[in-house]
Amino acid sequence: MDNKTIDLPEAEQFYREIRRTKSKKEFAKLLYNTIASLVVVAAAAVLISMLFLPVLRVTGTSMTPTLKNDELVVCGKGGSFSKGDIVAFYYNNKILLKRVIGVSGDYINIDPDGTVYVNEQKLDEPYVKEKAYGECDIKLPYQVPEHRIFVMGDHRSTSVDSRSSTIGCISEEAVVGKIMFRVWPLSKIGFAE
Repeated sequence: MDNKTIDLPEAEQFYREIRRTKSKKEFAKLLYNTIASLVVVAAAAVLISMLFLPVLRVTGTSMTPTLKNDELVVCGKGGSFSKGDIVAFYYNNKILLKRVIGVSGDYINIDPDGTVYVNEQKLDEPYVKEKAYGECDIKLPYQVPEHRIFVMGDHRSTSVDSRSSTIGCISEEAVVGKIMFRVWPLSKIGFAE
């Protein structure tokens, strides 16, 4: 009988090849699971950002110095709005950013020098660097209608806002949400106030 025995180096090589093949399969499985997890996480992040926390790009100068052109901000959907909040709203297929000055039932008055009064109380506006009467063609004092908000930009001389009958008061349904924080540029990351 001619029995062939496997040489020890051949057996070692055989087992190394089995381990290498097994290792390749494990790596492929790990890579597949990692990619699948990343795709699921990315899809969830996109869905959450679209539904609950949209990211918006600031365009224009109406909110300077608080928000500047090309900054990115995160907007929280839903909730109620208070005086001083910065909100995003739809106007003529665009999204505009302005600050809430008054809500339903409030009386708004503006002096020729640009000082704003809400319900006969001077509004404290540390975010405004230069007061201006701006483009105002509404009859003052003005009462904010039911389910609407009165908004103004922080750069009063250039902002077209609720002072103009072109935009007027914003219906609560048109509001996308409240600006929560700035995410770009990184040097200014933080809450938008």
